[in-house]
Amino acid sequence: MLHQDWMILALQQARIAFAQGEVPIGAVVVHKDKAIALAHNEKEQRQDPTAHAEILALQRAARYVGSWRLSEATLYVTLEPCPMCAGALIQARLQKLIFGAADSKGGAVGSVMNVLDVNKWNHRVEVVAGILEEECAQILKEFFVRLR
Repeated sequence: MLHQDWMILALQQARIAFAQGEVPIGAVVVHKDKAIALAHNEKEQRQDPTAHAEILALQRAARYVGSWRLSEATLYVTLEPCPMCAGALIQARLQKLIFGAADSKGGAVGSVMNVLDVNKWNHRVEVVAGILEEECAQILKEFFVRLR
């Protein structure tokens, strides 16, 4: 499958979050050409500041493979990860991050800072940005327009 196909799955998760009143961010972990974990933001539902789509997807993927090391996995997420999530990608030894929209207010993979681009980390995550960027940005815009 193409990057766009996996990002469509992440967008489906974002739509679930939207319907539940959560900030619409979705994530999919792909391992050996198979989606092994799907997640969306659950901060409001869980009342947990760490319940970001990326964190939940990484937790589910680790359970699926039976290891915290996700060195053969790719994470697709609709919005550029925050510092917490970018750090979790390093900790998980993730092979690749693919994201949709940049986050000019909180993005930690190039927009505000770049947590992944520090030469002293013991692991490097490959990054591809801008996959279905317009669609990923649009669902967030719609959500915040409805909030106001």
